[in-house]
Amino acid sequence: MSGIYWEGLAAVVVLYVAVFALGVWAGKQSKGDSSAEELLLAGRSIPLWIGLLTMTATWVGGGYINGTAANTYKNGLLWGSQAGLGYAASLIVGGLFYARRMRRAGYTTLIDPLQERYGDGAAAFLMIPAVVAELFWSAAILVALGTTFGVVLGITDTTTAILISSSVAVIYTVLGGLRAVAYTDVLQMFLIILGLCLAIPFVVGAAGGVAALPAGSIVPSSGYEAASYSDYFLLLMLGGIPWNVYFQRVLSARSERAAMGLSLFASVMCALLVIPPVLVGLSARALDWHALLAGTGIDVDVLLGRWSKDASDVLPYVMRYAVPQWVGIVGLGAVSAAVMSSVDSSILSGASLVAWNGYRQLVDPEVTGEEMTRLVRILIVVLGVAATIIGLTVQSIDVLWYLCGDIVYCVLFPQLTLALFDPKVNRTGALSAFFVALVLRLGGGVEDLGLPAFLPWPEFGGAEFPVRTVAMLSGVITALVVSRLTASFDPPRPIRNTTPDPRRTA
Repeated sequence: MSGIYWEGLAAVVVLYVAVFALGVWAGKQSKGDSSAEELLLAGRSIPLWIGLLTMTATWVGGGYINGTAANTYKNGLLWGSQAGLGYAASLIVGGLFYARRMRRAGYTTLIDPLQERYGDGAAAFLMIPAVVAELFWSAAILVALGTTFGVVLGITDTTTAILISSSVAVIYTVLGGLRAVAYTDVLQMFLIILGLCLAIPFVVGAAGGVAALPAGSIVPSSGYEAASYSDYFLLLMLGGIPWNVYFQRVLSARSERAAMGLSLFASVMCALLVIPPVLVGLSARALDWHALLAGTGIDVDVLLGRWSKDASDVLPYVMRYAVPQWVGIVGLGAVSAAVMSSVDSSILSGASLVAWNGYRQLVDPEVTGEEMTRLVRILIVVLGVAATIIGLTVQSIDVLWYLCGDIVYCVLFPQLTLALFDPKVNRTGALSAFFVALVLRLGGGVEDLGLPAFLPWPEFGGAEFPVRTVAMLSGVITALVVSRLTASFDPPRPIRNTTPDPRRTA
């Protein structure tokens, strides 16, 4: 126990208690309303300023901060800043083209328009990748939390830290619905901004100043790399839209205009908040780690060797060893609490999909609000356990991060877009598109999951072939063609009016 960083642990405990207490208090603001709309969408009555911050926090959580720092450390500025800029672009596209349509129709989840367009069975089938994506996202958050907590405790094996952290996160999440999640998101944003803004001047200074930071490549080195970069950027931009955790914020807004505004405001914040973790990652590349870790008992060469493959804990190491102790305590505590308050959003989102679009539609359409609440809480525990297992199996934030995007970009983005914008798409076209996109994406292999490639994608000049975008576009084309060829025996189903009226101002 002598290796425990007691000051950092104390800061984390204080901030965890603050997040927990705020969540419990916020949950009581529902005034006893046990309806599904209150649980899942906070009664569509979230105050505007709360909505603005919780929308930002949807993406700017622990996985975003830790993952950006890790990717920047390994790959430099060009690739390290990609996630933040990609998600900022995603929020712009989502706000302009999707938010008002979804809010105008009064949907409850991402899957609702798919249910109307393709039917209950097809929608339940398409719900599976949406829930799996939320699981991967939760796992990424838990890995970030485990690695941060592991550094705070002085533990080299993050398994224990992930188990402890996931247990606390699940217990907290069970106690609150979206209202509690939204209010803790506000505290999360303040903690992130405070902790990183305090630390950045010291971190950059220890690295020798901004001019000394090894930014690496700032533009693609070849056309092949540009195509690969574009593939990942489109994955983040378009694949960042069809997330239930995003649409929970959109659909909880009080009006169409507010729903769009929340997304556009969050895009600005998302782009700005990529700067601190990028600076941490670049600084970590320039720091003299042998000097910083002298006398700690840490084998620096082993650590740097691990970071060359997986740098998930770069940010907590920087916060602990490269800044003054008081700054590190605030920074570590802030990042840890921020990650903790991100877990509830994703697990609640996945549980909401299973309960609302799975159980309610296929098993018991007459389920009451109280029964829905109990079911969601049970599902939170189930999904929390599943996310923990995934996090322990794939202990890399950026790997999990991109796997999430792969799922929603290749499979869900075409389905949601066509359901909202193409009145002629039908169930046969949608399911055909699903399988075409899935086969093409898996055909490129998933090395991190041990799945070999089985389709002869061409060599691509040393860069990765843009298999994701090819799979997504192939799915779109398949759905358009097959829907029109099969319209005679599978007529397209109408959905609610989702077209924004330009005369509406609220």
